[in-house]
Amino acid sequence: MPGQDRGPKVALVTGGSRGIGAGIVSALTEQGHRVAIAYARDETSAAKVTAETGCLAVRADVTDPARVDTLFHEVGEHFGSDVQILVNCAGLLADALVGEMSTAQWQAALDVNLTGPFHCASRAAAGMTAARWGRIVTVGSAAGVLGSAGQTNYAAAKAGLVGLTRSLARELAPYTTCNLVVPGPVDTAMISHLTGKRRRQLADMIPFRRFGTVPEVASAAAFLCSEEASFITGVVLPVDGGMSMGH
Repeated sequence: MPGQDRGPKVALVTGGSRGIGAGIVSALTEQGHRVAIAYARDETSAAKVTAETGCLAVRADVTDPARVDTLFHEVGEHFGSDVQILVNCAGLLADALVGEMSTAQWQAALDVNLTGPFHCASRAAAGMTAARWGRIVTVGSAAGVLGSAGQTNYAAAKAGLVGLTRSLARELAPYTTCNLVVPGPVDTAMISHLTGKRRRQLADMIPFRRFGTVPEVASAAAFLCSEEASFITGVVLPVDGGMSMGH
């Protein structure tokens, strides 16, 4: 809301140890916020981000509601404040063609990409409502808008984030904004396995004829976390070079 304290906030970025998540950590740190990251396994990358930004790193499985409770408690104890900015960026790929995809692969993608953001938003909501200020930004994917062959689980989970975000936006207004950033292909380790041919095919689907960069996505997410975005909620913001234009 306008008129709120514009000072540093306590921010939590899930999946903040690498890729887009690490970029968002850097952007929020540059804005002066006190930042914590949640990471699942990659201690080396988490330590690197901590060394570069001074953030707090906490190992946590966002699919486990009990562990999410502990995560928020640890962050609150460390900073002496509830989480005021939540960025849901933890993600998982478990690709397979639909006829070959196991139930376990389907469920794993939904657990991390959709249920994880639900657990974190649910845990953050009470503190944000009590403080009458909050930001929840979730990182989706163009796959959730356009579909993606071989990624029915991932695309379905990312599509579900639209409904989750807009429902949260209605429930948590007027003090907490909830928005969804939807990147197209971005040069990160998550797509490093793609062949040169597949990379060219994807680039040809984008009017800019190139992949996005981490800073381009991170700056959009950081803006939605800012005081200047206080009247923006329920937005699905493509950061994809025009890839999903018209959808």
